[in-house]
Amino acid sequence: MTLPNLRHLQAFHEVVATGSISAAALRMHLTQSAVTQAIAAIERHFGVSLFTRHPTGMQPTAAGRICDERVQRALTQLRDGLQELAGSELGAAEREQLFRRITGAQLSSLVKLVEFRNFTHAARASGVSQPTMHRAARTLEQTLGATLFEKTSYGVVPTREAEKLSRRAHLAFVEITQARADIDALRGRESGRTVIGAMALARSFILPSALIAFTREHPEHAVSIMEGTYENLLAGLQSGQVDFLIGALRESRPSAGIVQEHLFNDPLSIVVRAGHPLAHKRKLTARDLDAYPWIAPRASSPLHAHFDALFNDLGLEPPQRFIECNSPGAARAFLMEGDHMMLSSTNQVHYELQAGMLVCLPHPAGKVLRSIGLTVRDDWRPTQAQARLLAILRSLTATH
Repeated sequence: MTLPNLRHLQAFHEVVATGSISAAALRMHLTQSAVTQAIAAIERHFGVSLFTRHPTGMQPTAAGRICDERVQRALTQLRDGLQELAGSELGAAEREQLFRRITGAQLSSLVKLVEFRNFTHAARASGVSQPTMHRAARTLEQTLGATLFEKTSYGVVPTREAEKLSRRAHLAFVEITQARADIDALRGRESGRTVIGAMALARSFILPSALIAFTREHPEHAVSIMEGTYENLLAGLQSGQVDFLIGALRESRPSAGIVQEHLFNDPLSIVVRAGHPLAHKRKLTARDLDAYPWIAPRASSPLHAHFDALFNDLGLEPPQRFIECNSPGAARAFLMEGDHMMLSSTNQVHYELQAGMLVCLPHPAGKVLRSIGLTVRDDWRPTQAQARLLAILRSLTATH
């Protein structure tokens, strides 16, 4: 993923803002021919005319207006990244001069090096030579006057400053990619990609139905489902590598700049195999809970708090020896092969219940619910196709 020339993006935005190539050239201290060439390069990048030329000036087309909004957001991300890096040491004019000295290629190298933490692997992933990657990284360090990488026996270690700037750069890249998808949608073409960070319930219950409906409408839109711990998925969301998360919500706001949206309440029950000694029991006692081994949720998950409460409410200490498992497939195998018990979403084992493989026993405390929903960046603006996917998700979960 690469940015067009940053100076070209800035020139494009200045022409939109001023309505004039000459005015944009004056503001950027460039020649009019340089600004004209910049506009041509941006139009080639997006494959569409972004302006209509009139005797009175330049007017953006519908595609140009869409593009400019995304370009502004991308440039803001990069400027904010430089401000975070420089702090209050530089004035606005100095920061702007610094911004004009960095290149998209340097930022692309930064992002890859932070991701791979190795010059060889980062260069291979970028399709450039290792010396080119090394030169871009070191030039960026010199330009910014900051240490971005430290070489250790384990490889290249990005500094905290590198991590922060890389995050901003990646978010800027995403905006430009989104601009292309928005422009293609305007032209009746299908493009774009959505990466969903999906927790266990969403993967097994919500997403299959939603994505089947979505791909019927948008067959050319790529969708990728990312699995992992909540912490890793949240980090991916914050850096722009993930578009949104779906699954159990946290009781408090997980981080600044992150917004949670409730979709529905998910009932919890005790899950066992169909042939389990307790499979036909309608009310579980403290003795029942204490008699069989357990599969427990990860300690950092909201479900683990419900797991502890399940025992505490019956005057028991939660078990200290259990199998901690975040994989639905592995948990199903443990349940089917033995007498393990598991606190789980009823919806998460929907298909296993239909097949008669597993049984859900009522929660001893009665109706116990957890909140399921979406988690997004508060500054995220979905493309047209992504907005449709979210609408389908909201519609499908509205009845639960």
